[in-house]
Amino acid sequence: MELATHTTTTAAEAFDDAAVAVVPTGSVEQHGPALPLGTDLYAATAVAESVADRDDVVLAPPIPVGASGHHRQFHGTLSVTPETFEDYAHDVVASLAEHGVRKAVFANGHGGNTDALTRAARRLRERDVAFATPWNWWSNLEGLEAELFDVDGITHADAMETSMMLHLTEHVREDALEDAEAGAAEGWGEGVHGAPVGFDAIDFSESGAVGHPTKGNAEAGEALFEKATSELGALVDWLGAQSFADLRPEGHR
Repeated sequence: MELATHTTTTAAEAFDDAAVAVVPTGSVEQHGPALPLGTDLYAATAVAESVADRDDVVLAPPIPVGASGHHRQFHGTLSVTPETFEDYAHDVVASLAEHGVRKAVFANGHGGNTDALTRAARRLRERDVAFATPWNWWSNLEGLEAELFDVDGITHADAMETSMMLHLTEHVREDALEDAEAGAAEGWGEGVHGAPVGFDAIDFSESGAVGHPTKGNAEAGEALFEKATSELGALVDWLGAQSFADLRPEGHR
């Protein structure tokens, strides 16, 4: 069920069958000159919507703005503090728990959200409110990215994100992909003798991109999307099959 489309009456009925909440979390931040600011939001929302027609799932509205302070020097980036984001995500799941759905997945599209989501999940469990798990759409691609692009994992505005946006949206400025790559960094961050010295994207990427966005294509994006949605469906299956009692911390069982 897609929660926002229900009335309070129909939601009450639908919650009777619901076992797992899925909360999409993304960001509105720079993704170089070719990809839309909403790249992370679009990807997380689309993947999460793949389970919206399941009777055992409550799909919450997406949390659009995340912890993106490391992109703040680029125009269009919106950000909240990690603490604000953590509290917001925590409270959304706590609200769902009040209606009886005490198991949740944060379907995330922005790596900068991960630490805050993990803290929110830990608080929910420690306080015996709910069990929530953070899950990034690229978390379990099982080598697909290496097969498609000869890379290990996602970076930022790279071939993987470009491919996902080409598959999901019409917002890619394909004529700017070469400029994005010309000013891109080879990898995320900058270090000296093992110490990080570049904390913001602007410290090491002229265009804001990292990796090789010109290698992206819609066919690869479709393959990534199909793998991500399959993994989310399997995660929801697993979580739905667990009793809440078994997921609670010791001392609350």
